[in-house]
Amino acid sequence: MVTLSNRCTRSLNLRHPIVSAPMAFAGGGALAAAVSRAGGLGLIGGGYGDPAWIEEQFAAAGNARIGIGFITWSLRKSPSLLADALKHRPAAVMLSFGDPRPFAGEIRSAGAKLICQCQNMEHVEDALDVEADVVIAQGAEAGGHGALRGTLSFVPEAANFLARHAPDTLLLAAGGIADGRGLAAALMLGADGVLVGTRLWAAQEALVKERHHQAIVETNGDGTLRTRVADIARQIPWPRGFTARIRRNAFTDRWHGREEQLEQNLAVEGPRYRQAFAEGDPDNTGVWFGEAAGLIEAIEPAALIVERMAAEAAQQLARHGGAALA
Repeated sequence: MVTLSNRCTRSLNLRHPIVSAPMAFAGGGALAAAVSRAGGLGLIGGGYGDPAWIEEQFAAAGNARIGIGFITWSLRKSPSLLADALKHRPAAVMLSFGDPRPFAGEIRSAGAKLICQCQNMEHVEDALDVEADVVIAQGAEAGGHGALRGTLSFVPEAANFLARHAPDTLLLAAGGIADGRGLAAALMLGADGVLVGTRLWAAQEALVKERHHQAIVETNGDGTLRTRVADIARQIPWPRGFTARIRRNAFTDRWHGREEQLEQNLAVEGPRYRQAFAEGDPDNTGVWFGEAAGLIEAIEPAALIVERMAAEAAQQLARHGGAALA
């Protein structure tokens, strides 16, 4: 069995420097456990804070060593969710899309690693202010919510900044990484590992409707866009600066660029969106994946995805002297 050993795997006690993104509604306990058992670190998606759902997902993970991620601005509305999650002794807690300061101390006191996902350099500075154990540089290619930086330039800039100011802090790359080439490239750019969303959204264990899974297999990298329309339809008030990358479909064709009209028609369009999502309709609701869709040809077990990614990366790195494995 191929093992990619570096300071990330040693610090986080992994076989491979691969972490699953805590995808709201899709990243449940079964997916997190499968990733962890394959040698990575699986994270439950805490989403917008449904305590019963989170408890169900910790139960579904069994005794696997996993973590959890939260949408930070939403967590501030229900801070008891963090205390409840920490009772399960997660290996790590990831915070993204908001100020980590109100929660960093509680996470560290519980013995969990603090992971801060960042979308620009200001966020990286905030993560260092709270002495995050892991910083994630998330590029705009990623599915779901994010900002504007591209992975290819953001990761090495963040790596340079950490090398100067916090050399012991781990750096993970996120956004558009779906195979061993992406993992190897991330390591060569200065990251210590990767956060994988879209590729694991397309895992058998992900909590994704069948027709949404079919849609990602049929979609190439041009088939997504960054937009606000899904959040408007769901009436979820995301902070300025963040948009969602979702699949281009009839819903986005109808409303992207017509956001004001969508807001005026929420009485009809809100319930229509939610019903389509519940039914797994791939055309009339948000389908939450990123540009890496163009690299996905099948819905596969998470363990196979993780192990193949590690093996392919090892092959790529061997061709270049293995410089990123130190």
